[in-house]
Amino acid sequence: MNLIIDIGNTIAKIAVFDHGEVVEVIRGSNHSLDCLKMLCHKYSFKRGIIASVITLSKTIRKQLTELEFPVMELNHKTPIPIHNMYKTPETLGMDRLAAVVGAYSQSPGKNLLVVDAGTAITYEFIDKKGQYWGGNISPGIYTRFKTLNACCDKLPLIEKEGDIPDFGYSTETAIRAGVIKGVEFEITGYITLMRKKYPDLLVFLTGGDKFSFDTNLKNIIFADRFLVLKGLNRILDYNVEQ
Repeated sequence: MNLIIDIGNTIAKIAVFDHGEVVEVIRGSNHSLDCLKMLCHKYSFKRGIIASVITLSKTIRKQLTELEFPVMELNHKTPIPIHNMYKTPETLGMDRLAAVVGAYSQSPGKNLLVVDAGTAITYEFIDKKGQYWGGNISPGIYTRFKTLNACCDKLPLIEKEGDIPDFGYSTETAIRAGVIKGVEFEITGYITLMRKKYPDLLVFLTGGDKFSFDTNLKNIIFADRFLVLKGLNRILDYNVEQ
């Protein structure tokens, strides 16, 4: 069994994989992995991998050293089962890389757009030859809400749950509709752009946010909330195979 740890900007996800299949996923603090001891008593791990978009805390590093099996820390020098064409790989977020690996491992030989909608929204492109060319980074939904509140004196901080009209009938609905529909239009725009260049394009959507899309796009979009974790597991297995 494999232990997979994804440290994000907001939370950490700790997953258990057995022969490529997700067994269990736990979400918790990204500063202390308090569930590790429980998981290690529950499962017999052979190896693990950790990827982080933040500097690992001293607590987490100590918890990792106490484990009785090796845990690989993913970085830009780690061997991966795709060709990384990114010009500054040392600056590339490991969650972005893992998401691409996760998508390509499920649809090899296809042109893929990978969209990860979290604190930030990332757009990644990997071609059918397995060449990852990079992507773009945009503010996520909650980040946009926070920015409007922080930068505009009279705009409140609102929640994403609630009515989303075509045009807001109050300040709250105007912000909610503007942000959420704006993100939907942004994602749809990227898909439309890439489909003009790659008509056979497939889209993988992951992250904590859900969106609605036109019916003509739904048949090419695959939602997978565990895409990053699956990518990390594939990278770990690939290094064992090597």
